[in-house]
Amino acid sequence: MKINFIRAFEDNYIWTIEKENEVILIDPGEANPCFDYLKDKNLYAILLTHKHMDHVGGVKKLKEKFKDIRVYGPAETKNLNDITLKDKDEFEIFGYKFIVLKTNGHTEEHISYLVDGNLFCGDTIFSSGCGRVFTGDYQSSFDSVQKIKQLDKNILIYPAHEYTIDCIESSKRIIKDKIMDDAISEAKEKLSRSLPSLPTSVEKEFLINPFFMAKNLEEFKEFIKIKN
Repeated sequence: MKINFIRAFEDNYIWTIEKENEVILIDPGEANPCFDYLKDKNLYAILLTHKHMDHVGGVKKLKEKFKDIRVYGPAETKNLNDITLKDKDEFEIFGYKFIVLKTNGHTEEHISYLVDGNLFCGDTIFSSGCGRVFTGDYQSSFDSVQKIKQLDKNILIYPAHEYTIDCIESSKRIIKDKIMDDAISEAKEKLSRSLPSLPTSVEKEFLINPFFMAKNLEEFKEFIKIKN
């Protein structure tokens, strides 16, 4: 599977899945960078993880230009969707099976997409962090992390923001181990080459993400307080 990225705003990544000249965009919060990327390509579909504007803001303009595309998303983006998805739904694009995971907490209906050993998780988690719990539903956020923890350790994880270094720095208040400094060095090296620090992996997050280590909801909430 060919996966690439488009930079948007200050720190967003619009991930792409590509087959020959056809492109799937994941969370296109901004249209113009997508238009630049798609100059010699064709947009086939858009996948949305949640309703925040930095993830959906480019959809209407993209649909105006690419009129035949399908937009997939959760119930909270239904005004933009052609196909509205729920937990455990499955669909196929480019011969790949996509599995929908409900990973709410950051928003009420946030979803993630699991496909061919890759998880596109929006703002559910970041490398060494998790998304802000705007809903106040910490139980759902905790449960969403548990769901990701149960995936195969080799699954690659594609969050939607370049927050890696900041997340690791704050996680060092909880995980006091040399592996954290090593992870920062690795991220800085990738960024120095104009590459994302991502993807991360399930296996790596077990080592550097305190929210993967939280044994229960109370500890999960305590780690959020410490990191913030």
